[in-house]
Amino acid sequence: MATWVTVLGCALGIAAFVSDGEKVPLGEVAESAVQQSKLTLRGSKPFHLKADIIETTNPSSEYQAKVEEYWVSPEKWRRTIEAPGLSQTLIVNGDQVSEKDTGNYFPWWLNDLLTAMMDPLPMIEQLKQVNSQIVKPQGSNRPNTCAEFHTQIDRWIFCFEGSHGLLTSVFFRGYDAEFGDFKSFADKRVARLILIDPEPGTTIQARITELAELHQIDESLFAVLQATPERERIRSVKVEESTVRGLALSSTEISWPTVGGGPTTGKCAVYISADRAGHIREVWPEDCDNAGLQDPLRDIVKKWQLKPAADHGAAVQIEALVTFTFDAKVVNDGLAPKPPDAEAEPHTQVREPLMVQPRVTKMVKPDCSLGHSCHGKHGEVFVVVDVLSDGKAGDISVRSGDPQLFDDAIKAARQCLFEAGILLGKPTRMTYVLKYQF
Repeated sequence: MATWVTVLGCALGIAAFVSDGEKVPLGEVAESAVQQSKLTLRGSKPFHLKADIIETTNPSSEYQAKVEEYWVSPEKWRRTIEAPGLSQTLIVNGDQVSEKDTGNYFPWWLNDLLTAMMDPLPMIEQLKQVNSQIVKPQGSNRPNTCAEFHTQIDRWIFCFEGSHGLLTSVFFRGYDAEFGDFKSFADKRVARLILIDPEPGTTIQARITELAELHQIDESLFAVLQATPERERIRSVKVEESTVRGLALSSTEISWPTVGGGPTTGKCAVYISADRAGHIREVWPEDCDNAGLQDPLRDIVKKWQLKPAADHGAAVQIEALVTFTFDAKVVNDGLAPKPPDAEAEPHTQVREPLMVQPRVTKMVKPDCSLGHSCHGKHGEVFVVVDVLSDGKAGDISVRSGDPQLFDDAIKAARQCLFEAGILLGKPTRMTYVLKYQF
C-alpha cells in the first residue's frame, strides 16, 4: 500500500493504549498474529473456503456477495465472486493469470473484506520496521492490547486479544476490519466473522460458512487456458490526494453549506474510489470536525468527474483519502423569531430555538465486572456519538481520555438510546458527547 509506506516514512506519533505490563515490539506482536491466523501464508495447508457477505443493517442492500476460494499456494489459487453488478472468476497458476469479469467495477467495500479474510495485516513488513513497543497480549484479564499511530491527518489502530495475541481490529487509511469468532483450522486460529462499518448506520459482515483442508488437488480447477492481459484486468491503485485533484475535470473547491450548529471551521475527509472511466463510485466518510457536513460533502464529491487513471499503460481504478478545510456559516445566532402576530405588540413576540441538541433517553454504563478491560481501573473517557435523524447512534469515536478504557466506553455508548436533535423544526443528524467516569 503506497500511501501506508509514505506515511511511515514521516515522523509519527505512536502510543500504546495500555501502559502497564511487559513491553514487546509491535512488529513482534503483529507477526505472531499473522502466523497464527493468516490462511494464505506460504507453507499453509491448502484449503477450500466459502463465505457470505451481507449488510446486517439492511440485508436487501447492494452490499452482499458470495465468495468461494480454492487455495494451494500463493502461486496457485482460484476465487469466484458473485455480487450485484459484478461476478468474477480469478485463477492464478504460476505467472499465468485468468480473470473473467461481468461488470467493470470492483467495489472498495468488497475488496476490504476479501483482504481481511485472506491477508488481515497486509502492511506487516512495514510494521516490523516501526520502532514501537506495545504491551504483550496475555491473560483473559487483558482482553485487548492496542497500538495507535497519528499523523496530522490520519489515525491507525491495531488491537490484539489477550489469550493468544490474535488480531481483533485494524484501522488505517483505506482498510479497516474487526475480527471475531475464531476457530481452529489446521494449525491456525481463523476468524470466521469479519465486520466493517464504512459509514454511520452501515455494518457489512463477512461470514466464513465453510473452511476445509483441500486434501486432493483437482488441477483442472487451476488450469489457465488463456491468460488475461494485465490491461484487461480490474485493478485498483491507492494514490495520493494530489493525484485525485490533478485528475479532476473541474474545480475541487467546496462551496460549504450553512450549518445549524457545531464548529464552523475545521477539517473533513472522505475516502473515495473511482472506476477506470474516472467516475466516483464510492465516497465513505472519514473524520469530520462537524458531522453535519459529512453528508453534503459526500454528495458534492460523488459528482466529481476524473480523467481516467493509468498505471504502466493500463487503465486502473483509484482510491484515495481526500481532505478538506471547511469554513461554513451558522444559519443564524441559534434563535429564530416567529412571524409577528398582526395584533400582538412587539414586546410579546416569542423567539423559539432554531436548534435543539440531541438528548439521551437511555444511558448505559460500561460493564466493568471481572473479565472486562476496565475492571478495577479509574479514569474518564469522552465519547462522540453521531446521533442520526431517527435517534439511532451512528458512528462512535473517542475524543479523549484514558486509552485503557476506550473499548468499554464505546461498547456502552453503542447501547445508549437518544432523541434526535432538531434543526428548523425537523429531526437532524448531530453529534453528542458522552462523558464516562470510571
